[in-house]
Amino acid sequence: MKSFAILCVFVIVMSVSAQERVGPPPGLQKLMDTPLRDPSVCRGPDGTFYLTGTSQPFWGFNHENGIRLWKSKDLATWEALGTVWRYGSSPWHEKYLQAKKPLWAPEIHFNQGTFWLTYSMPGWDGTGKTSGSGLLKSTTGKPEGPYADMQPNARLGDEIDASLFEDDDQAMYFLWHSGKIARLKPDQSGLAEPYHWLKTTTADPDPKHHSSLCTGIFGRSAFDHVGYEGAFMFKRTGRYYLACSEIFDGRYSCAVATSTNIYGPYSARYEAIPYGGHNTFFQDAKANWWATYFGPPWDERAAILPVDFAADGRVRPAAAAGK
Repeated sequence: MKSFAILCVFVIVMSVSAQERVGPPPGLQKLMDTPLRDPSVCRGPDGTFYLTGTSQPFWGFNHENGIRLWKSKDLATWEALGTVWRYGSSPWHEKYLQAKKPLWAPEIHFNQGTFWLTYSMPGWDGTGKTSGSGLLKSTTGKPEGPYADMQPNARLGDEIDASLFEDDDQAMYFLWHSGKIARLKPDQSGLAEPYHWLKTTTADPDPKHHSSLCTGIFGRSAFDHVGYEGAFMFKRTGRYYLACSEIFDGRYSCAVATSTNIYGPYSARYEAIPYGGHNTFFQDAKANWWATYFGPPWDERAAILPVDFAADGRVRPAAAAGK
């Protein structure tokens, strides 16, 4: 079986080469020229926006860069805050550090009066089975930290692409990879329950709507998933929105499904943002919704796209409504 890293590279190459280059979606805004994958943006308590993502070398040992942050007041001009954390101090990091594995897909969140970072590393032995992810808390309430690992002795998630969600009752949930989720303990020091694997009510068996990795993750005949990586959740008008990355006709895209119950079942999924795979959603001061983006025409450059919601609640680029 090919290594996890080689398979991931294959998926990215396939998604880029399978389609012709396209122009930017209407409203797409490039944030900066610094190479960055998997961008994550959150809005802090004073209205400042914060940005992070996977740093170069994306597929190599990017330990020197670690988790970097930028800040902006207007989503246009960004100021670098530098590296705020590098993995290696927690006992469970040792084998990843020895194998010189990259740190992938950090996200920044502001919840319960402080900043949080999620992070992940691919398998230290070259397989997905030893991949892991974790959660960091700013001990000062400041975005630059310092940060403490909430579960330093063992990985919190058993795969990559960690995320964080806070519900209306202030309960916090850890998400990762292809739609795995578990409620955190009240002090966020670990998972309070076994994880739930979120599924859809309607299967999508079209082979052109799946990554080559899906069979290995879900099984040969399992098509009731939202996506195969990059899980992210937000809530709007009483509904939970689960976004994951998936391959649609060669496009590395953002797929979305919804539910009135956090653990599902979730509605039929749909391609919400073509080429917008592994993204996050956030609101600005005027409650407008945005999605992060790093696809064409500015591959591996952080961008944001205005989005809105159709009458049936579906996420769509705002230009689809004629804006």
